[in-house]
Order: sequence, then C-alpha cells, then structure tokens
Amino acid sequence: MKTRVTKAIFPVAGLGTRFLPATKSIPKEIMTLVDRPLIQYAIDEARAAGIKEFIFVTSRGKGALEDYFDIHPMLEQTLRRAGKDGLLEMLKNTNMDSGEIAYIRQHKALGLGHAVWCARRLIGNEPFAVILPDDVIAAEKPVLQQMVEAYEQTGGAMVAAMEVPPDKASSYGVLDIEEDMGDLVKVKGMVEKPAAEEAPSNLAVIGRYILTPKVLANISKVKSGAGGEIQLTDAIAAEINQNRGVYGFRFRGQRFDCGSKAGFLQATVAFGMARDDLRDEFTAYLDEMMSVRRAAQ
Repeated sequence: MKTRVTKAIFPVAGLGTRFLPATKSIPKEIMTLVDRPLIQYAIDEARAAGIKEFIFVTSRGKGALEDYFDIHPMLEQTLRRAGKDGLLEMLKNTNMDSGEIAYIRQHKALGLGHAVWCARRLIGNEPFAVILPDDVIAAEKPVLQQMVEAYEQTGGAMVAAMEVPPDKASSYGVLDIEEDMGDLVKVKGMVEKPAAEEAPSNLAVIGRYILTPKVLANISKVKSGAGGEIQLTDAIAAEINQNRGVYGFRFRGQRFDCGSKAGFLQATVAFGMARDDLRDEFTAYLDEMMSVRRAAQ
C-alpha cells in the first residue's frame, strides 16, 4: 500500500524582482489575483488534494506571508459585531492551525532543488508534493488532486506537464518520453532549459510535483546546473538512472505564469470573468475597451 501524500513544500524564498517596485515591501506571493493572494490559490489546491502539513521555504523579508496565515482577533471581532458573517467565514479559511504550517529559511538563492532540500528534515521518509505558487491553474478539479489520484496508481515520482511551442522550450524543464499513455507519460530523461533544437519533446514541466524522499538524497549529490543553480529536474532525472519510475502527468486545466507581468494580467482577466459577481460588469468593460481600440485603428 502506497503512503498517502499529506505534506507539501511551497518554495517562496524568491525576491520577485520582476514585480519591482511592488515587491520591495511585500512578498510576491501576497500579490492579489482578483481578491485572493497567489499563495491562497496554492493552499486551497493543496487542501483539496488532502495535504495536511504545509512547509514554506522562505527568506528574509517574508514576514507578511507568515502574518497572512495567522489569526487576526481584532478584525474577526469587528466583522462579527458588524454581522458580516460571509466575510468572517472567508477570513477563517485563510487561518492555519498551530502545527499545520512550518517555515524553513533558505539562506542562499541556490535554486529550486536547494529550496526543496532545505525542508528535508520535515519530510522524513514520506512522499511529498511541491507547489510553485507562481503557477496558478484554473481547473474544474484542482491539479494536485488530479496528480494524487494518478500517483495512487503509479507511485514513483510525478511531474505536471503541458505542451509548449518549440521556441519556448528553453524556458522549461522538458521531458524525454519513453512511453506515451495519454494523461500519463513514462519518462526516460529530463533536460533543464534546452535550446529549441535540442529539446527532446515539447512536453514541459510546470510547478507541481509529487516526489519521493529518494529525490532529496539525489539533490544532496547534484552539482549546480543550468543558471548556476541546483536544479530539481536533475535530481528527478537521477531517479530514472536508478531504475525508479518517473512520470509526467498531462493535467486538465489552464496554467497561468503569474511570475510574469503578462501572465499575471492574463490570469486576472480569466479569473475575473469566471466570477459570477464580476463577470457582467467586467466583460462589458473589456468589450468597451476593445471597441475603443478597434475604432482607433
């Protein structure tokens, strides 16, 4: 019987320089997509997948991120007195119980592999998930939940994957496919940020992983790779060399790269138009904007 996945690592130590000057004073993960910070989307997805322990790999200046998950007695009392039960219930969903969340510091920016490795003592000998909050995915069934259900059949290591244009492959880790089984692909290799002409496929890894403790041991042996960083994909690829199963999972959903300004704006439009309370007014505004633009042309 496979051990259930109940722990998740959230690497949030980055400085968010692409969003300066906003990120000079607030962590990027607290930036708001419609009316929820990016990190809340990641937490909600993890909870839906059965995650019970939340491990944040942080750095200096992330105090606002930690405060976000703490209780706010004065605010809750104010809402209760005003009879704003809906807002009070929404606020409670952002609270994390004592012992449910842990924070680990990554003292040096040595890459995603190193960030995951920093949490090794809290993982112990259990499988675990990794969620990158920059990747926000709109899906009928949350993507990590899709992956956990597939993992129960496969075991091993699993990465979320999506098809990308060949000229974009150099921005991703790319899968070398041994067997294509539809939603699942068995992987025989992984290449981090290959040149377009050297990419083994157009199936790219995005920010959702289910990994084994053996991957953490692999990270300890990995030398710095692309960009001078310790790459998580290199440690996962080592699982293949050790004859342990590695799978790519074609998830069902639309991924937005909220680590870029354009991706953040695209996500804002998509999530805004998906909201019943915003759709009509927002759509009317967008239609008006497009009409003005067409007229100007």
